[in-house]
Amino acid sequence: MLRFARNDINMLYYSNNTTQTFNLGKKTAANLRGGDILTLSGELGAGKTVFIKGLASGFGIKQTVRSPSFNLMKIYKLPRPKKIKFFAHLDCYRLHSAQEVIDIGLLEHLAAPDTVCAIEWPEKIARLLKKFQTRKIKISILKNGQRKISVN
Repeated sequence: MLRFARNDINMLYYSNNTTQTFNLGKKTAANLRGGDILTLSGELGAGKTVFIKGLASGFGIKQTVRSPSFNLMKIYKLPRPKKIKFFAHLDCYRLHSAQEVIDIGLLEHLAAPDTVCAIEWPEKIARLLKKFQTRKIKISILKNGQRKISVN
C-alpha cells in the first residue's frame, strides 16, 4: 500500500496485473488528504488510469472513471465527503499548452484543502506544477508484463 507521509523519500511496488494496480490505487486513497497532488507518469498503457480508477473506488466513487483525454479534467464529488470532498482527475496527454488547464480551472483545484488531484502526463504542465508539492508516481512496464510503480 502506498503511504503518503510527508517524510517519505522513495517507495517501490510491483504489480503483476491490472487488478493489483487497481487495488494499490484503492488502498492508497485511504492515505490521502485534501490538498494532495499526485502526478502519474509512464508510457501509454502502463496503468496510470487503472491506478486512478482504484483511487476513485477507494474514495467511494461509483461512476465509471475514464481518462478525460478530450475534456482534460473531470471532477468527482465524493459520496461520503469528510475532509476530502472532491477528486480531480486531469489527463494532459492531448494538451497543447499549460494555458489550456488554467482556462478550465485547474488552479482552483490544485492543493485545495478539500480536493485530491491526480494528473496523468504531468510533464506537459511541469512548469505550472513547480510551485506545488506533488507526489510523483511512475509506472514502468517490465519485460514480463509486470509493472514497477515507484513513488517519490
